[in-house]
Amino acid sequence: MITIAIVGKPNSGKSTFFKASTLADVEIASYPFTTISPNVGIAYVRVKCPCKDKEIQQEVGRGCGNCVDGFRFVPVELIDVAGLVRGAHEGRGLGNEFLDELRQAEAIIHVVDASGGTDGDGNVVEIGTHDPVEDVIFFQEELKEWVKGIISRNRRKLGRKAELEGAKIARLLSEQLAGVGVTEEQVKTAILQSLVSDKTDMKSWNEDDMKDLASHLIKRSKKMVIAANKADIAPEENIRKLKELEGKGEGKEEEKVIPCSAEAELALRTAAKNEFIKYLPGDTDFVIAHEVTEKQRRGLERIQKLIQAYSGTGVQAIINRVVFDLLDYVVAYPVEDEHKFSDASGRILPDAFLLKNGSTARDLAFSIHSDIGEGFLYAIDARTKRRVGEKYALRSNDIIRVVYTR
Repeated sequence: MITIAIVGKPNSGKSTFFKASTLADVEIASYPFTTISPNVGIAYVRVKCPCKDKEIQQEVGRGCGNCVDGFRFVPVELIDVAGLVRGAHEGRGLGNEFLDELRQAEAIIHVVDASGGTDGDGNVVEIGTHDPVEDVIFFQEELKEWVKGIISRNRRKLGRKAELEGAKIARLLSEQLAGVGVTEEQVKTAILQSLVSDKTDMKSWNEDDMKDLASHLIKRSKKMVIAANKADIAPEENIRKLKELEGKGEGKEEEKVIPCSAEAELALRTAAKNEFIKYLPGDTDFVIAHEVTEKQRRGLERIQKLIQAYSGTGVQAIINRVVFDLLDYVVAYPVEDEHKFSDASGRILPDAFLLKNGSTARDLAFSIHSDIGEGFLYAIDARTKRRVGEKYALRSNDIIRVVYTR
């Protein structure tokens, strides 16, 4: 399962974002270190379900029973880590625990208090008095210092090993950084584009060299979205300044900034769970379905203005953006009967798998079960009924039957 980390300084709203995304029972309070041990929960990406497609309706005549109003929700894992404080890379606060939790994450959602209502340490201040861009820069610097520290501690040892064994620097560094989630290819690219590109002796690298290399390594190994939280109370200038961060990177390495209100999303999901409103995560509106008090109505009207202004609360949009745009995943649906689009028990489109764009039919087979992958013979595109080989590149919303030796 894809793992995404939610980070942010204390009181930025990251635990509210986590709870709104997962409806998990977590503590939320306006003081630092409410989150000490990481909270782990399941969120979902929202996609249109193929069961509503014309050709499937014509063949099976009914829905799959696994979607809601034509939308499929596919699970991903979220980790809400401890609040970040200055000097985390040196072990301050819960720094070691914080940075350690980032190792297993494929991507990061950085929740920033766009209202400017909390200072750099997460203390409550008057709205608009703190510049949220500083929080973005601060987090980036902590990550750089963390990775730089790992490189620096082992630089001379690895340099000697490279000389004695004739080993490639990229391979040695990738082994050292494996726990951070950095691959050898990412190290090679980072070296080529950094200040050390023409310095083959690691022992000659200085502090600036290592920090620059760390910056390039992070860009390639930790995809990130900035959740401009509390957008409903944020000064327009703050949202504008955060949005200006977009486009400053290279290609997909640039910062993605999405305004959101985790508090509004939590209120809507809670109201929907209690059947006061009809609302699906990611909707751009909702319908009041139950009698509510005047106070509740006013609160819902405020939220309605927000989601009309931003085309939703932003929470679901952020999760989808991470999975499909930054991480470049596609959704595929394995079936056992390509004519009925079902498994052996007749369940239509019983499972949905998230796989990296470029994954093959055989990769899907291994995702289902290792035995199926090892026994793979060929696959069938259930829409066209055509046979495809093991190297067939999956497209999003593919429905595939895998034929294998049992």
